[in-house]
Amino acid sequence: MANPVKDPLTGAETTGHVWDETLQEFNNPLPRWWLWTFYGTIIFAIVYWVMYPSWPVGNTFLKGVGNNITYKTDAGEEKSTHWNMRALLAHDMQNGAEAVKQKEYLGKVGAASYEQIAQDPDMSAFVRSYGVGMFGDNCAACHQSGAQGVVGQYPNLVDDDWLWGGDTKTIETTIRNGRLGYMPGFSNVLDDAQVTQVANYVLSLAGEPADKAAAAEGQKIFEGEGAGCYYCHTKEGKGMHAQGSANLTDKVWTIANVAGAETPEAKLAAVKAVVQKGVQRQMPAWAARLDDTEVKVLVAYLKQMSAGATAQ
Repeated sequence: MANPVKDPLTGAETTGHVWDETLQEFNNPLPRWWLWTFYGTIIFAIVYWVMYPSWPVGNTFLKGVGNNITYKTDAGEEKSTHWNMRALLAHDMQNGAEAVKQKEYLGKVGAASYEQIAQDPDMSAFVRSYGVGMFGDNCAACHQSGAQGVVGQYPNLVDDDWLWGGDTKTIETTIRNGRLGYMPGFSNVLDDAQVTQVANYVLSLAGEPADKAAAAEGQKIFEGEGAGCYYCHTKEGKGMHAQGSANLTDKVWTIANVAGAETPEAKLAAVKAVVQKGVQRQMPAWAARLDDTEVKVLVAYLKQMSAGATAQ
């Protein structure tokens, strides 16, 4: 074996390669611990490729061996598949310690009455915790994360003023079957002067500033057969839950943004726009997506939210 070449100045071993007569490359091998670590990562990668899903092969991929996961599909069918993050999540959601505890509480809530839920601190806490997630997944896109809704589009659910009724049975029906909110537009029935008169009367019902003379004429139109506003809103203007028609006397405005208007003229314009254009909005039915217990959790959660907002 040839003697190693050494640098004459430093005495360090070189590779024997020389460039430009004097430029040499030192022979500094990698530390052994580094080499063994590198070899270990190669071995680990090969073992991982065998055990877990890895390389593509044709139209499929290596699915690994010895790591099957069993879980239930949304349809309740038990399924066994190769290891993957989706199956692992489904398994943990169904069999993990927290999942088992969650199922126990869902069973308790499903078997309890709304009065029992409200009186039990543990069930009430569970409803708040689980309900906020359900509301976020299914309802917040329209009613907002805090359930305050959007004036003109989606009702506020925390003011305890329910268009279709706020008892638990009615709210369950609303969630399961959805609702169709409809009011015809009167632009082809009433001229602008008459619409102005009706709008003044509607404002006066809620105690808002209004032209008294115009409101008096508006009352005649409101209670007359030509417009027939009282058919849905009643002659007192208090609305009907059976129709989903708004109470016009409680200062709760779900369509016309009267509360957000800064001047009497702006308030009048907001109400006139609703009278002229009418209302067409629909809430989808959730019966196909939520089971009875999930509906109960949502109802109990909304009742807690509305009660809290009313108490403030």
